[in-house]
Amino acid sequence: MPNADAYLHNAFAAFELGAPVAGAKRFGQGHINDTYLVETQASRRFIFQRISPVAFKRPDQLMENVVGITEYLSRELEKTGGDARRGTLRFLRTREGGYYYTDPDGGAWRTYPFVEGTVCYETAETPELFAASGRAFGRFQRLLQGYPAQTLYETIPRFHDTEDRLAKLKAAAEADPLGRKAGCQAEISFILAREADCSVALQALREGRLPLRVTHNDTKLNNVLMDEKTGEGVCIVDLDTVMPGLSINDFGDSIRFGANHCAEDERDLSKVSLDLQLFALYTQAFLEGAGGTLTDEEIAYLPWGAKLMTLECGMRFLTDHLEGDVYFHTSRAGQNLDRCRTQCKLVADMEAHWDEIKSIVEKYR
Repeated sequence: MPNADAYLHNAFAAFELGAPVAGAKRFGQGHINDTYLVETQASRRFIFQRISPVAFKRPDQLMENVVGITEYLSRELEKTGGDARRGTLRFLRTREGGYYYTDPDGGAWRTYPFVEGTVCYETAETPELFAASGRAFGRFQRLLQGYPAQTLYETIPRFHDTEDRLAKLKAAAEADPLGRKAGCQAEISFILAREADCSVALQALREGRLPLRVTHNDTKLNNVLMDEKTGEGVCIVDLDTVMPGLSINDFGDSIRFGANHCAEDERDLSKVSLDLQLFALYTQAFLEGAGGTLTDEEIAYLPWGAKLMTLECGMRFLTDHLEGDVYFHTSRAGQNLDRCRTQCKLVADMEAHWDEIKSIVEKYR
C-alpha cells in the first residue's frame, strides 16, 4: 500500500469538518497507525488516522468496538457527573454515514475532534503523572464494568494469549528466515526458561478465578491525555485493542512501560530496573480509580500481570526481529532486539523483587 500521505486529502473530503483544511502534520510516536493532527480554517483541530492494515485486518469490527465503547463511556460519564465531552473520544461519521472511510487501496481512515487543553506524555516526567495515568486506567475499568465484554470482537485474535505468543516465537526461531537467530540465543533461552509462566493467568481464566472484562490492552502513559492545568488523566485514547481480556494485563502493561526510567529500546541494560516506589504509586492509584470493582483474585494476580505483560512484550519484539521487523515500526537496525532485551532485563528485576511486589499489592488491597 502507498504511503498514507498519498490519501490524506481523500480522507479530508470524506468527512464534514465544518470548514476547509488549513494544515496537517504527522502526530505522535505510535508504532502502528498513521496519525495526523489536522486544523481547519475555522481553527478546529481533528485527529485523522489510517488504521494499520497489517495490525488490523477487519476495520469494520474494530470501529464497531471503539464506537460502542466510546458511546457507552459517554453515557456513563453523564450518569456519574463526568465530562462526557472531554472524557472519551467522539468519532465523526463520514458523509456516507459510516465511521470510517476506505481509500482506493483499502486503507481505513477515521477522525475525531482533538481533545483541547490536554497533553500526551511519552514518559512519566513526574511520579504524579504516572499516578494520574493509573487512576485513569483504573477508572476505565470501573466505568466499563457493566459493558458485556463477550460482545466485543477480538481485533487482534489471541492478542494477550501468552501461550500463543510463545508458540509464535518458537516458530519464528525455528524458521529463522533472515538468519538472525544466532544473534539472540540468550534472549530465546531466557524466555524459554519461563515457559510455564506463560500459562499462569490463562489457566486462572480457564478455571474461572479471573473474570473476563473489557480491557484496553495497551495501557502506556502515552495513551492517556492529561489535562494541561491539573495534570490529571482526562481521556483514554488508542482504543484499537479494546477487547475481552484480563484486568491484570491492563495493570501489568502500565507497570512494564512506566515503572522504570529507561527508553523501551535502551541499549545500556544497566539502566533498566523496576522502580518499586513507582510500582507502589501506580498500584495505589489504579486501585483507587477502579473503585472496588476488582475481585480479590484479580488484585492478588496483579504482580503476575506486570511480569507476564513484560515477558509477552519481549516475546513480541523478539518474534518481530526474527521475522524481519514487519509489525513494529523501527528506525534503526536491531531496534526490536534492543526492545526485547529491555523487557527481559525488567522481568529479571521483577523476579528479584517478587516478595516486595506482592507486599506492595497487599498494602493497597
